[in-house]
Amino acid sequence: MYLLTEGTHRFFIGFIGLTLSWILLDSLRVFPSYLYNEVHIEDVYRTELALFGVHIDGVKMTLNEYFRLHNSPVLDFITGFTYLMWTPFPVALGIYLFMTDRSLLLRFTLAFFLANVIGVCIYYTYPAAPPWYVELYGFERKFDIPGSAAGLLSFDKMTGTSIFEGIYSKSFNVFGAIPSLHSAYPVVAFYYAWKKKTKIAMIILFIFMLMTWFSAVYSIHHYLLDVVLGIFCAIFAIVFLEQILLRSGIRHIIDKLTNYINP
Repeated sequence: MYLLTEGTHRFFIGFIGLTLSWILLDSLRVFPSYLYNEVHIEDVYRTELALFGVHIDGVKMTLNEYFRLHNSPVLDFITGFTYLMWTPFPVALGIYLFMTDRSLLLRFTLAFFLANVIGVCIYYTYPAAPPWYVELYGFERKFDIPGSAAGLLSFDKMTGTSIFEGIYSKSFNVFGAIPSLHSAYPVVAFYYAWKKKTKIAMIILFIFMLMTWFSAVYSIHHYLLDVVLGIFCAIFAIVFLEQILLRSGIRHIIDKLTNYINP
């Protein structure tokens, strides 16, 4: 796309933040976070239990444990479908902005990239095990393990596919539960849909945002704590870009890129 035509070249530059995000996240396979800092397992579980635990029949449990006991085929399908849309929805918004507002497109993709940078920094600073790890291994320290589709396996069985099993069995970021970047992405997308004042996109992305947060917990992939920190990660990325970078000397670089990708 970069070399094909002038139009695809502009498209590539407009989506540079998403491209850089993909490269950044893919590089995690080369440098596993557990090699650089202590992996947090029990302390994350205990914190989740203390902050967001629920009492069921006199037993205090995490929301993940509650949903494990009280799941349903309808929610299995909805959450599985939602998790499949974490890339298509932001990309669809990006394509819409490319056609209508390329200045906002560049800001959207750069904020997306900044959210990933913040998330990856936390991954290496504070590697944390996801809820499914505790379900499978307890608090035992086992690092060289494959990822798990956990609750998303129900979607695979329901649809007769191995989509999530195939994705998560090759996971290269097992100990990247904090923050939940899955929960950060729809926040960034919703904000820029709101900036564009596109009502249909805002409604769709708002519902998608709520469903993503729920799905992250329901599928046993994240604690609610991870989701909350993912939301703050997105907010910080947006504020950092809009209130600091765009008011600094970097603004002229972004303006040049914007002028370049505009027809």
